[in-house]
Amino acid sequence: MSFTVAIVGRPNVGKSTLFNRLLVERKAIVDDESGVTRDRQYGVTDWNGKTYNVIDTGGFVSGSEDIFEKEIAKQVMIAVQEANAIIFMVDAGTGMTNLDDAMASVLRKSTKPVFLTVNKVDNNERMLEANEFHSFGFEHVFFIAAASGSGTGELLDGIAELISEDDSDEVKAIDALPKISIIGQPNTGKSSLLNALVGEERTIVSDIAGTTRDSIHTHYNLFQKEFVLIDTAGIRKKAKVHEDLEFYSVIRAIKAVDEADVCLLMIDAEKGITSQDLNIYSLAVKKGKGIVVLVNKWDLMEKETNTAKEYEAMLKKKLAPFNDVPVLFISAKEKTRIFKAIEIALEVYDNRNQRITTSKLNDTILKAIAAYHPPVVRGHAIKIKFVTQLPTAVPSFAFFCNFPDDVKTPYKNYLENKLRENFNLSGVPVRLFFRKK
Repeated sequence: MSFTVAIVGRPNVGKSTLFNRLLVERKAIVDDESGVTRDRQYGVTDWNGKTYNVIDTGGFVSGSEDIFEKEIAKQVMIAVQEANAIIFMVDAGTGMTNLDDAMASVLRKSTKPVFLTVNKVDNNERMLEANEFHSFGFEHVFFIAAASGSGTGELLDGIAELISEDDSDEVKAIDALPKISIIGQPNTGKSSLLNALVGEERTIVSDIAGTTRDSIHTHYNLFQKEFVLIDTAGIRKKAKVHEDLEFYSVIRAIKAVDEADVCLLMIDAEKGITSQDLNIYSLAVKKGKGIVVLVNKWDLMEKETNTAKEYEAMLKKKLAPFNDVPVLFISAKEKTRIFKAIEIALEVYDNRNQRITTSKLNDTILKAIAAYHPPVVRGHAIKIKFVTQLPTAVPSFAFFCNFPDDVKTPYKNYLENKLRENFNLSGVPVRLFFRKK
């Protein structure tokens, strides 16, 4: 198992700030409102040549009425079970609280190494006050200021000493796996799909729309298939983004599209595809990601003889011009066809990564060009001599010809269709470039 460190502590002690500093990126949502991180956040970081996973957990709150706080407490327990070492964060500014005490007694029972990290120690006076935390009785105690990064080096040295080369290599290997992200609007069932696949409560699922605020990475190893699943916060219509937090979540969802190789776009069967879904879809197309469309809650639809066929035809009409995508009718709740969805996503991943040899391309495409020549422009016959695939992440093809600027869109579409007919490019946006020989 690769090495994982979990950051735990009560709300607002600076866990996310430390998490972001370790990852050197804005991954967790940081806000002065207490209790903003609701789910476990995963990232990969390295220090002294050792690579490991970091989990940032929701604030640990005990004995409270809030539905989320109960869930967060559960999340923290899961994170502690998953981790190899624990960074227990407290705040020198507030001093010791009952919650810190409650948490310390939970962690003392754990067999995992605990690094007690006292945050916000940014002057000598705080340093003196911070010494009271030694009374918790943990062996490793670090005084840091996560916002400026002072003291974090010693903490990281302590963690790096625990990690073997093998563990570090495994984290790197996972980082290279296919990444599939689940995208779509709030309440289409993205978290339910993730939980149905993983078979454990990875995300907080409740009926309040927009409860998943962060994107969550899950490493998967099932049915001889290995990949990483990214569950995103629902993308909201801009008008509804009142809180800054929702705005962050939109950015997060866009980032999840960036991080993924293949996007599973989930739509609600009853609502059909909305303008917001189409925005998300065209974003993924623009970024050249593999795409599979999942129509969820299909079990709730009234069925006639050819409902699925008609529904798919209607969808493809709306997804045009790029609509060479697999469409699957699923039910995350009933677990209908959810494994099929993953199989197809991995096929799309392979389609996107395929390299077509130049000889094969020319054999096929030059025949298609001979069968239907480009129209003559300003008395010039356009001659396409040669085609080759470019070494890019998104399948891109360069056509070398005498008047590259004169090849018009309808003919470009013809060539793209011929590529799709002859090579398996289902679910993958392709790019065509016309260049002078």
